[in-house]
Amino acid sequence: MTETAENVSDNEQNCKNLTEIDRNCANLTETEREIGEYNERIYNPQRMAYINGDAKPKSTDARDCPFCLPTTGIHELTDDDTERFIIARSEFCFSVLNLYPYNTGHAMVIPYRHTPFYTDLTPDELQDFTATTVKLINAIKHASSPDGFNIGMNQGRVAGAGVSAHLHQHIIPRWLGDANFFPIIGKTKPMPFNLDDSLRMYRDAFGS
Repeated sequence: MTETAENVSDNEQNCKNLTEIDRNCANLTETEREIGEYNERIYNPQRMAYINGDAKPKSTDARDCPFCLPTTGIHELTDDDTERFIIARSEFCFSVLNLYPYNTGHAMVIPYRHTPFYTDLTPDELQDFTATTVKLINAIKHASSPDGFNIGMNQGRVAGAGVSAHLHQHIIPRWLGDANFFPIIGKTKPMPFNLDDSLRMYRDAFGS
């Protein structure tokens, strides 16, 4: 079967269109490469352990839980607590910085007891858990003046809990403009201060 002149003309036009698309793609790649030469690269390699699952517990047993402290029952800060980024301790729970923060200053309130659900807390634990949450929010307000907060708990792995066997409440400070085009265009998530700075500021402000 021979092609008609109309079919040949259509094919030629299609080839021209594809050539133009290829040229545009090549130009776009070159532009992206030029932009990339001016981008700052801020590496956060410890987050890769969380993404890959290396930092997540292998089981729901307390022996594998990163939130179960070997010094449970101690209500004052210990020397090891600085390495663990623990902000403060109370009778039934403690507050700690998140090693894999969603945003600068991301902290958590965690009960000592290894239990998965908010409804599992005893009345005394619940009262302390709530009071510690309020103290931590006030400390963050005093230390870094955020414009707002995301506060909440993921109950169960199906709900997104990374450590589903041990209850923890996220307290994430937010600032106007902290969610913008920069991570998309600049391929960078700006973190105004690091974990050591956050720990020092929050500890100083916790009793204020």
